[in-house]
Amino acid sequence: MNQPLAYVHPGAKIAKNVVIEPFTTIHNNVVIGEGTWIGSNVTIMEGARIGKNCNIFPGAVISAVPQDKKFNDEDTLTEIGDNTTIRECVTINRGTTDRMKTKIGKNCWIMAYCHIAHDCVVGDNCIFSNNSTLAGHINVGDYVVLAGMAAIQQFCSIGSHAFVTGGSLVRKDVPPFVKAGREPLSYVGVNSIGLRRRGFSTDKIREIQDIYRILYQKNYNNTQAVAIIEAEMEATSERDDILEFIKNSQRGIMKGYLSTN
Repeated sequence: MNQPLAYVHPGAKIAKNVVIEPFTTIHNNVVIGEGTWIGSNVTIMEGARIGKNCNIFPGAVISAVPQDKKFNDEDTLTEIGDNTTIRECVTINRGTTDRMKTKIGKNCWIMAYCHIAHDCVVGDNCIFSNNSTLAGHINVGDYVVLAGMAAIQQFCSIGSHAFVTGGSLVRKDVPPFVKAGREPLSYVGVNSIGLRRRGFSTDKIREIQDIYRILYQKNYNNTQAVAIIEAEMEATSERDDILEFIKNSQRGIMKGYLSTN
C-alpha cells in the first residue's frame, strides 16, 4: 500500500489490498480488513475496527469520540461488519463505558449524512436512508429499513425486519416485522413487502398479521394482548421474537393507529 497523499498512522493495521484514496487520515489503533475501499477525505479515528470488503465514501468520519459530556477518553471501539457501505459524510461515534463499543453489522448500507451515536448496536443487512439519525444507546435488529430523515430517540429499540417511514420521530420501541409511520409514530401494518422480498411465505406473513391484530386492533392493553397471543397463537420463532421484544421493551412500544392516547 503506497498512498503518498494519505496519512496512515504507523500503529494502524491495514490489510495489504485495502485501497486508501488521497487526503484520507487514518489514526492509531485502527484495524481495516481485506478488500476495503476508503475514499478521499475520510477520517478514521482511534478505536475503529472495519471489516472486509467495506466501502467508505468521501467525508465520512468513523470512530470520533462520543458527543457525550460524561465521556472521559475511555478506550472504546467502533466496529463495522464485512461488506458494509458507508456513504458520504456519515458520522459514527465510538462507545462509552455503557457498552464500550458502537457496532454496525454486516452487509449494511448507511446512506449520506446519517449519524450513528455512541453505544448503538445495529444488526446485519440494515438500510439507513439519507439523514437518518440515531441517538445514543439504540438497538436496531437485522434487516431494518429507516427511510430518509428518520430520527431515533436515545435508548429506543427497533425490531428486526421493521420499516420506519421517512421523517418519522421515533420515541418508543418499534416491534419486529412492522411498518411504523404517522405522527406520533404508530403501527401502520406489517412490513409484508419487505418480508416477501426476504422469502417469508404468505402463511408466515398471515401469522404475523394475526399476532399484530390482537396487539393493535382489538382494544386490549399490552398485558392482555401478550397473554392472548401466548395462549392462542402457535409457538413459532416469529411469535416468540415479538413477545420477547414486547416483554423486554424499556421505553414501551409504539401505539396502534386506532389508539386515542
